[in-house]
Amino acid sequence: MSIVKVLEVMSNSSKSWEDAAQNAVSHASKTLHNIRSVWIEDQSATVQDNKVIEFRVTVKLSFELEEEKHPQKKKK
Repeated sequence: MSIVKVLEVMSNSSKSWEDAAQNAVSHASKTLHNIRSVWIEDQSATVQDNKVIEFRVTVKLSFELEEEKHPQKKKK
């Protein structure tokens, strides 16, 4: 049986919303293993001098928890 956990993170990019989402996955994968999906919950952008200068996303990452390799014995 697998257990999947969901974590909400925010990320940004000066290129695009897609790049911001990829940045979220890339950064999270440094400490999370078994990332299975990313869901874009929200998008926004900042504007300066009539130009979009930053793309922001709030994403939910789902990742599968690893099984314990050596289960602890139950105490009596």
